[in-house]
Amino acid sequence: MKNDNILRNNGTPPGFLPFMNNNFFNEQKKPLKVPVDENMLPEILFITTFPPRECGIATYSQDLINALNKQFVYSFNIEICAVENNSERHTYGKDVKYKLNTSEPKSYIKMAEKINADDNIKVVLIQHEFGLFAETVDEFNDFVSRIKKPLGIVFHTVLPRPDEVFKQKVQHLLDYADGIIVMTHGAGEILERDYRVDSSKINVIAHGTHLVPHLDKNVLKEKYGLQGRRVLSTFGLLSSGKSIETTLEALPGIVKTTPEVIFLIIGKTHPTVALQEGEKYREELQRKIVELNIQDNVKFVNKYLPLDELLEYLQLTDIYLFTSKDPNQAVSGTFSYALSCGCPVVSTPIPHAKEVLSGESGILFDFGDSKQLKEAVNKLLFDEELRLNIISNGLHKITCTAWENSAVAHAKFLQKIARNKFELHYRNPDINLDHIKKMTTDFGMLQFAKINVPDINSGYTIDDNARAMIALCQHYKMTREEDDLLYIKIYLDFIAYCERPKDLFLNYVDYNNNFTTQNAEVNLADSTGRAIWALGYLISLAHILPYEIVSKAEKVFDRAVQCATKVHSPRAMSFIIKGLYYYNRSVENDNTSEITKMLADRLVQMYKHESSPDWLWFESYLTYANSILPEALLCAYTITDDTTYKAIAKESFDFLMAKTFSDSEIKVITNQGWCQKGEENSGFGEQPIDVAYTIITLRKFHDVFKEKSYLDKMETAFNWFLGNNHLQQIIYNPCTGGCFDGLEEKNVNLNQGAESTVSYLMARLMSYRYFGNETNSYHRRKNKPVKVLH
Repeated sequence: MKNDNILRNNGTPPGFLPFMNNNFFNEQKKPLKVPVDENMLPEILFITTFPPRECGIATYSQDLINALNKQFVYSFNIEICAVENNSERHTYGKDVKYKLNTSEPKSYIKMAEKINADDNIKVVLIQHEFGLFAETVDEFNDFVSRIKKPLGIVFHTVLPRPDEVFKQKVQHLLDYADGIIVMTHGAGEILERDYRVDSSKINVIAHGTHLVPHLDKNVLKEKYGLQGRRVLSTFGLLSSGKSIETTLEALPGIVKTTPEVIFLIIGKTHPTVALQEGEKYREELQRKIVELNIQDNVKFVNKYLPLDELLEYLQLTDIYLFTSKDPNQAVSGTFSYALSCGCPVVSTPIPHAKEVLSGESGILFDFGDSKQLKEAVNKLLFDEELRLNIISNGLHKITCTAWENSAVAHAKFLQKIARNKFELHYRNPDINLDHIKKMTTDFGMLQFAKINVPDINSGYTIDDNARAMIALCQHYKMTREEDDLLYIKIYLDFIAYCERPKDLFLNYVDYNNNFTTQNAEVNLADSTGRAIWALGYLISLAHILPYEIVSKAEKVFDRAVQCATKVHSPRAMSFIIKGLYYYNRSVENDNTSEITKMLADRLVQMYKHESSPDWLWFESYLTYANSILPEALLCAYTITDDTTYKAIAKESFDFLMAKTFSDSEIKVITNQGWCQKGEENSGFGEQPIDVAYTIITLRKFHDVFKEKSYLDKMETAFNWFLGNNHLQQIIYNPCTGGCFDGLEEKNVNLNQGAESTVSYLMARLMSYRYFGNETNSYHRRKNKPVKVLH
């Protein structure tokens, strides 16, 4: 096995890497030397097939690398060593730095020399499939033992019950790997049981999938000339192992009950198969189609589709069919992609399918059994409730495997086996208002969504529209996009609609613009506070917003603050203080200061009553929107210069931060059991709004106190949205621009409602100047700029 400390103290000159024997020297017998620039990012070397080679692993690696580069910034560079052979040689783009010809034994030796000589390569990741190295198995195994860098191996296939010779060859790879990735729990169990691998070495990272916007099926069917058809499909590089004939033999029985069915066979013939036997298999299928008289019900899409087009074909598919006849096929990216596109899947029972399609997430049928396939398809076509249930279950099962989540899991795996030789900094996604605009009617922003489809029956709230108005004002301040003004006006009009003379605002409005009975059942003070906050923020931007918008906001604000004296809820008072703080930026008057002082004094009295040396808080519990209480006192200090407010603000906020931050993550107080006095923060049910409020408050405290720790926590908190949480899953959906509604113990709530989506946008706009972008990148520990190569 590898010994990472071999010859590290043998007197080799600085900058040279010591080697074990003469095989690691070049022809002049001099050690290879690669200069290392301290400002260069550490490199991760992928050894894999890569496009333009057309194979599943090449596509997989390209998707994974793209996801890693999109998910992280100024963290690492990814270099690629493309695996090829004498039969398949390609011209690659600039992404490929090296080539490894598996038909040439010497290619392995030269590649090992290059890897070991490059001090900037911190970790190597091999994408392993037995067929890729079949010509030179022994040389490949020797190559693995020569690599003197941390090594990870991804096993795309794990074969059960190996004979002793095969087992020894695989165990050689397993022994030399610092970490192993498999894509199913079943594959991990085989490694433990049949290869005696320590479970601590095995990491299960599911095959990645693409998030999609779930476009309208009928629109897509019309686009591709399939209107009026019930679409069955399968895709992938064509070979006899796909067993497409199983579907063809089932098709007459499906067409009999559903004549409008059409079966799409998407994909060109596998290049290796085409080299060996041409189009023999496709021609056999074409003959069978004629024999079965189903020419009008089958269509070949005989090309290697670009990703966008493939995902559209899958989104228009009514049922996806996976008919592979290989019982040892460990994983299939094809039906993973289909599930993520909202397709109910009917599949043969390969290990991946048995794992992913369990719990009514799909239907399994026996290998080659056309009768079972026919019955499954007919059942799904006629049972709409079952089909929708399977789609929903499948989406909830597969969305966690999005490439964004796969990137997070891979990055943390590589960081671990590289012994933390690089830091991870998450890249901020591009700002995307699509879902916010989709959730907004000409009356206001709707409250909830089912996945990413607005739920008109949920109606509207002033809470959501107030936050949306702040977010769009923030966005307009940053971009000056004229389109934002339309939405700001809609949200302002909604707030005005909910106003009551000399009373608190109403909160709930149904889709027909009627106030609902919910308004009589809840405390309206918090909603009124949010409205005043939003109005004050808009007024603070009077210098850039149209006069008519500001004038209307000022009139509503002047009336609304008259209710402040009757408000005693701590959060409502805090929202009002924030509104007064922003209003005071544009319109300074004595009344603002007086109301602020009155409300802030009430918060101070609460704090003095409830706080103790070990509980520095305003209440005997921590619940929701906690950070706005100390933030409100800090705002009150900026208006009044009362240092009592400043001192309590800092003391209480630092206490809250100690309750919600670890060294690497934020865990806000959850809605499944608030944190009582004397208890530690526990439970699950974290909401995006609380993370967003924390980020907003951290920004305010950093602005006032200039402490770097607040900025560091701000980055940590924002990264919660991007996958730095206990599930290592994204909460923000970059495909739709929506944000998932919550982080539970074992899953993410996939609905993308107004509260979560607007909360994310507010946090994103509050953070953009400081981290997550190449324009503001810096190496925190060394406090110096980093050379970003990509």
